[in-house]
Amino acid sequence: MRVALVKSFSFEAAHWLPSFPDGHKCRRLHGHSFRADVVVEGEVPADSCYLVDYGDIKRATEPIERELDHTCLNEIAGLENPTSEMIAKWIWDRLAPVLPLLHEIVVHETCASRCHYKGARG
Repeated sequence: MRVALVKSFSFEAAHWLPSFPDGHKCRRLHGHSFRADVVVEGEVPADSCYLVDYGDIKRATEPIERELDHTCLNEIAGLENPTSEMIAKWIWDRLAPVLPLLHEIVVHETCASRCHYKGARG
């Protein structure tokens, strides 16, 4: 049986988007209540009846959540241009080494706007 599990975490953060044109509202400093969904996918082993312990996903995401929460994202190495796309890749790059079944990162910037990222695996 193939399944996908999703574990979410949230963080409050400010940013500005230097790649946007002068005068664009996102070029100014502003904040969001971000949510990130971490999706792992694979075949459930018959001997365990579960794919991954949600607690293992949480332990992997906690340091990332602490690093992002209540910060100015532009001040974090690798997030100097913190678009949703770049945030999703940044999270992927940190989780892929510790979550072998990582399938997708979804960054929700607002209730209606989100980015899906499926990074390349070796």
